[in-house]
Formats: sequence, structure tokens, C-alpha cells
Amino acid sequence: MVDTSSIKEHMPVVGSDGGHVGTIDHLDGQRIKLTRTDPEAGGRHHFIHVDSIASVADGQVRLNRTTAEAKDEWATA
Repeated sequence: MVDTSSIKEHMPVVGSDGGHVGTIDHLDGQRIKLTRTDPEAGGRHHFIHVDSIASVADGQVRLNRTTAEAKDEWATA
């Protein structure tokens, strides 16, 4: 389990392949909420469950799935 206290607003979120997924808005319970102003967001907030996080290091959140997989799985509500 990743220490979610190290997740900060405006951190980039990247897939396991290094691709940009989004930017942290804030932690919302067991999900991270991504900003809707990020170019990848299409003007909507997206949510990714904290179980998808592989690590938080070097100022970014790295997921345990590829960029495409994360975008296929993210929720908008």
C-alpha cells in the first residue's frame, strides 16, 4: 500500500509506461481526483483508485498500469 499522505496537489500522474495520465487535484477518500484543466482531461474531473498507484516519488505519482489502461478505467463520478 502506498503512503497517500505524500500525494500533493498539482503532482503529475504517469502510467507505468511513463505516459502522462493527468494532474492531481486532491485525494478524495480512496480515490485521487484529477484536475479537469489538464489537457488529457477533456474538461472533466476523473478519478483513479489508490490501488492503481505503484509509487509516489520524484514529485510524481506512478501507476501500476499503462497510460491507456488508466484512461480506460478512470471514472468521472
